[in-house]
Amino acid sequence: MRSDCGMDQAEGLRRLLVCNQTQVITVVAGKAGVGRTSATINLATALAYSGKNVLVLDENHAPNNLPDRLGLFPKYDLLDVAQGQCKLRDAVLTNTGFGILPAARAMQALQATKTPEENLPARSGQHFAAGRHKARDSMTALKHAEQQRLKNALTEASDGMDVMLVDTATLTGQAAVSSSLVSGAALLVVVEATPSGITESYALIKRLATANMRQQFEIVVNKAGNEKAAMTVFENMAKVTRRNLPAHLEYLGYIPFDDRINYATRLGKSVIDAFPSAASAKSYSMLSQNCCVCRCSRMMRKAEFPPSFRT
Repeated sequence: MRSDCGMDQAEGLRRLLVCNQTQVITVVAGKAGVGRTSATINLATALAYSGKNVLVLDENHAPNNLPDRLGLFPKYDLLDVAQGQCKLRDAVLTNTGFGILPAARAMQALQATKTPEENLPARSGQHFAAGRHKARDSMTALKHAEQQRLKNALTEASDGMDVMLVDTATLTGQAAVSSSLVSGAALLVVVEATPSGITESYALIKRLATANMRQQFEIVVNKAGNEKAAMTVFENMAKVTRRNLPAHLEYLGYIPFDDRINYATRLGKSVIDAFPSAASAKSYSMLSQNCCVCRCSRMMRKAEFPPSFRT
């Protein structure tokens, strides 16, 4: 059961992302600095090169968010669209092969928006909850008309898209409003192949599995020495998860440690664009293929076991 009402307010918005044929992949990480945004950029590029129409929903604030990495300077964002200050097309940034919709301020405003239950007078035992939401109340909440424009904008943004990637803010605590929490979206966890990276990733999986009822997690191991090392990381995590959580991990691939990824970032490009023959570029191409295969597998399982027959 989810314990944060801000997430409940966002539930209908998240569902819009998976109500049509668009494949939604939410990219998450247990801590900052493990390569989540880099993975999003390169996966988007690889998917675009494979012929997919791709849009990235960027939930991160500058500096060093996805537009910053690519040398893009947004004049408007999703919150401006919700507030009627611009059209959606004005807020979408274009890059080689895919679009980017800055959404950090909109997600923050959505989290600040109260549910109808929160507007009721406080009763005994609710003072702790009131204190928990005090900081949220200090932020600018969305009005009803703005919420509707936000929903309409996301519906329009996903129209005609084959894949929507969500580059989440780092998910800490239980106040995340990320669309990673919607059950219909794939959840791609970027796991850094270090002891701290593994520990933080498992902590994130545990939190989402217990607090948000997530059961399926797709794993990409980043900065691994080789595939054998990546598989060792994955198998250890999968073993602990099977023993302790009602969740399943699925291995989608690994990204080798490659200095050319950093060089490409300094050039404002993906490693696929800057160094197409690099091992990391080839790994991202394989990852994009595995993401598509994994989606087909999920759809087949849903067809074989409709919701009313699942346990």
